[in-house]
Amino acid sequence: MVNAGSSSLKLRLLGTDDEVLRSADTTPEDLDDVLAAWPSPDAVGHRVVHGGTEFTEPVVVDARVRDALGELTELAPLHQPKSLAGLDAVSRLLPDVPAVACFDTAFHTTLPPEAATYAIPREWRERYAIRRYGFHGLSHAYCSARVGTVLGRTDARVVTCHLGAGASLAAVVGGRSVDTTMGFTPLEGLVMATRSGTVDPGLVLWLAERMPAAEIAEALEKHSGLSALAGTPDLREVRVAAEGGDPDAVLALDVYVHRIAGGIAAMAASAGGLDALAFTGGVGENSALIRSRTAERLAFLGVAVSDERNNNGDEDITADGCEIRTLVVAAREDLEIARGTRTALLTGSR
Repeated sequence: MVNAGSSSLKLRLLGTDDEVLRSADTTPEDLDDVLAAWPSPDAVGHRVVHGGTEFTEPVVVDARVRDALGELTELAPLHQPKSLAGLDAVSRLLPDVPAVACFDTAFHTTLPPEAATYAIPREWRERYAIRRYGFHGLSHAYCSARVGTVLGRTDARVVTCHLGAGASLAAVVGGRSVDTTMGFTPLEGLVMATRSGTVDPGLVLWLAERMPAAEIAEALEKHSGLSALAGTPDLREVRVAAEGGDPDAVLALDVYVHRIAGGIAAMAASAGGLDALAFTGGVGENSALIRSRTAERLAFLGVAVSDERNNNGDEDITADGCEIRTLVVAAREDLEIARGTRTALLTGSR
């Protein structure tokens, strides 16, 4: 499995029973040495951020698919090139091994029209394929499936919280995404490490009269979020500073939790109720503070977590007597990619 970041490649080699045989965080420059030391895989699954409206399922990559994915760069100029660079680099070293693209947007293609549509002119929506695409779909898909297994239900109404450097929520009913917080780009929604999340579009227009668009984009993507509020994108550092009484860090935590709790309530409304709440991703899995503070804000929905069980890893942290289950789910996008890769190879999807 290949997950390409801005400057690194996360690689994981899985066996036939999904056991982890090898794992590495490497760079494109060292990729040759890493793969040379590993057994040759039967197939390579790639996380690709954007599938547009065409790619709604994992697909075997051929020349036509590769060209089509390149054309989608316009929709995700900050993320798609990284995905494709990883795909090209691995394919160059393993030219005879099938490559399968698995899309972060695919899980959200089930959004109903009312959740996917922006109230903007039809001409814009049709000409530029503007809609709410949603992202982190591989994570939300795995997390919601894991919750369904724990609950022993296929019809559960689940809100999944992928909280990491990027962050998003999804409302999942019966295994299908019905709403999510990210939209046309991964900038919409929650406050993140360096991304602003949702801001008033009028503010962006106001700023555009006073500074270049590229400068605004750079600030909203890389110099906003926790970094702008507390001076650091690292939530652990924000927490330490807040505990020390730093007012900026206190505000950053308050804003962060406020957006998460409000978003979860909105997702529960889209799902028609709530059977389970699940936290995943670096922050979701490792911050008991964020989980407990979020649960406190959601007490009116019947959410409560146990102080004793609010630990990290795959855990049911639901308070005794609470009907709505709250779980911590270890992020395993690699397993979702493996599932999609096998399916695409069996069906010959192109």
